[in-house]
Amino acid sequence: MTRSIIIDTDPGQDDAIAILLALASPELEVLGVCAVAGNVPLPLTSVNIRKVLELAGRTDVPAFAGADRPLLRPLVTAEYVHGKTGLDGADLPEPTMPLDPRHAADFVVETVMSRPPKSVTLCPLAPLTNIALALAKEPRLAERLAGIVLMGGGVFEGGNRTPAAEFNIYVDPEAAARVFASGADVTFIPLDCTHQALTTAARTAAIRGLGTPLSRAVAGWLDFFERFDEAKYGTDGGPLHDPLVIAYLLRPDLFSGKRVHVAVETASELTRGMTVVDWWGVVDAAPNATMLRHVDADGFFALLTERLARL
Repeated sequence: MTRSIIIDTDPGQDDAIAILLALASPELEVLGVCAVAGNVPLPLTSVNIRKVLELAGRTDVPAFAGADRPLLRPLVTAEYVHGKTGLDGADLPEPTMPLDPRHAADFVVETVMSRPPKSVTLCPLAPLTNIALALAKEPRLAERLAGIVLMGGGVFEGGNRTPAAEFNIYVDPEAAARVFASGADVTFIPLDCTHQALTTAARTAAIRGLGTPLSRAVAGWLDFFERFDEAKYGTDGGPLHDPLVIAYLLRPDLFSGKRVHVAVETASELTRGMTVVDWWGVVDAAPNATMLRHVDADGFFALLTERLARL
């Protein structure tokens, strides 16, 4: 059986690799890919999605543009990590496939509500603005979803945008707070988990060694993307965050974690966007999400490399 998913994203090299992993996996039916402002502004993320779809030869998958700013705050972007295009590291042609004219949030609502209950999983790899808008447009949406599996947050590891906050949650904390409080079946993959999946020289070489135009593009993205985190953390390679969302859908046995209660800080400027996770159950609050804390990194990169060889 295949699992139907909608990817919501702001490419970003790691976002692009997550899209490719999903497209390479017959277990997943990608119903659409939605752009949101995040790593770079919306005009670039909506172009980058279509570049990736065309690179994979999957112009049959529709692409949508969504929110161009957070719900309540000015947009914060991350060109310092991803480069001025968001996909620096590989020179891809400008896309020719069009965007679907519908707003991404409308597409999410229409798709989920028109399909059988519990048959669509949302996969946000970006600030959660589009998802929060969709939940606001259709109050029944959360209960119709099979689940939401997202990359975001940092708990024991701290943040990567501020000492307290991971980038995706920091950019639109109000949207994140709405998603975690929605009642949907939320699974989140924070920095605590993604920082175990490092793009070492050997792992990047294995992908480059596939010898295809697509694998060379991915290796170029990894070479560019990892430079920031290598300098920051002093590691061999940097964390490959977003593809872990897709890997979890394919191989949940590679991951471990537990149910927790999550709240998102929206009031304090010092800790804006902090994911406050009750890991030890010290407050009287029912769990509202599953936090994945550990990943088998070797197993993940073996899966990623094997799947990229199919495209």
